[in-house]
Amino acid sequence: MFSKKRLAATAAVATSAALVLAGCAGGGGPEAGATYDPDEKVTLDLAFWGNDVRADLYNQAIDAFNEEYPNITVNATFLGFPEFWEKRQTEAAGGGLPDVMQFDYSYLRQYAENGLLLDLEPYLGSVIDTEPLSENILGIGVVDDTTYGITTSTNAWAVFTNPVLLETAGVEQFAGGDWEDYDDWIGEVTTAGGGQFWGGSDWTGRIQNFELQLRSEGKNLFNEDGTAGFDEDRLKEFWESGSDIRDGAVVPQQVVEEVLPLSAFDTAKNASELTWDNFGAGYLANLGESYTELGIVAPPVTEEGAKDLYLKPSMLHTISAKTEHPEAAATLVNFLVNSPEAGSIFGTNRGLPASETALEAADLDPMSQAVKDYEESIADRLGDAPPVPIVGYGTLEEKFRVLGTELNFGTTTVDDAVTQFFSEMDVVLNQ
Repeated sequence: MFSKKRLAATAAVATSAALVLAGCAGGGGPEAGATYDPDEKVTLDLAFWGNDVRADLYNQAIDAFNEEYPNITVNATFLGFPEFWEKRQTEAAGGGLPDVMQFDYSYLRQYAENGLLLDLEPYLGSVIDTEPLSENILGIGVVDDTTYGITTSTNAWAVFTNPVLLETAGVEQFAGGDWEDYDDWIGEVTTAGGGQFWGGSDWTGRIQNFELQLRSEGKNLFNEDGTAGFDEDRLKEFWESGSDIRDGAVVPQQVVEEVLPLSAFDTAKNASELTWDNFGAGYLANLGESYTELGIVAPPVTEEGAKDLYLKPSMLHTISAKTEHPEAAATLVNFLVNSPEAGSIFGTNRGLPASETALEAADLDPMSQAVKDYEESIADRLGDAPPVPIVGYGTLEEKFRVLGTELNFGTTTVDDAVTQFFSEMDVVLNQ
């Protein structure tokens, strides 16, 4: 049986929302590893976020599951992403979470540390097949030394490029290099674009690029114990590194605001964008029929040989700590993650399948194949996933983004931005 262990963490950090959740944690659940009679009729509730397309795929997967496990009835419900988490919050407060849940990485620590999720360790290697899942992928669902989630699909940080704009500009694909090389390439494309399009966005406005540089230095953005892996001087250095490109090389913030809710990249205002590699299909759809492909290359290098990149879960599956049927729930999770049937049905709707058996069965379109090839190409830069995000990470990610837009607008200084971010971080980390 596989068991992914980490160093024990110190006291958990909790938001007011987490404190509400804590009130219903613990008690009432079955013993870990409890079995069920394969002839017993069992009903499980399954909840996921998505749309009608994903709902149809889940219905197909449940039908396939029932062919193998006719005694397990699965009642599935879905909502949009914000509504999904609002409902989980209400259910958690009342002690009634669904048996099996599609889960977002940013909520994993909050729910796990408040005793709301089932410890999956007793089922790994038995009910849940771990052979098709790498240790890096299995480690993604670990909080405080315990596995609470199984990754369904992965993505990695990447640079998307627009081949049509690059051809128009007469500039070759970004050939790799450090951040200064990337800045130079952005400037070259912007000059050729003549004010019609730009080489890229201000990459210092994304906290993930800061994390990438910190990982190159052997640090985390946030450590397992909830402390920050950087100080004011390091953040100041990062934001100051964008001063030159903000002076005309990157797309102006006003243009970015004008195309919202789309981005500068999927409105053909930018020739490149640093983001998660599962955004490709959405970009292609928004760019229109004249686009059949996008370029996808590795982000700039901070330190040669560093394991700065990692696989992030597009989503996970978790089980309620209070489920009355833990082994049946684990059986459903295994099917949704590992089975060839699920791989064939979902394809890349949930992201690039994390399981080798599911991935082999998936019918990959050209963009999905490009993402698969990309993730294989960065194997030598892939390190262990960082600690599961701290409670309140989403708030800090958004604050970082907002300050980045203000820097690009020129309405704040780097010093003021650093002060504001650390003030916000102090509140999040110490409440």
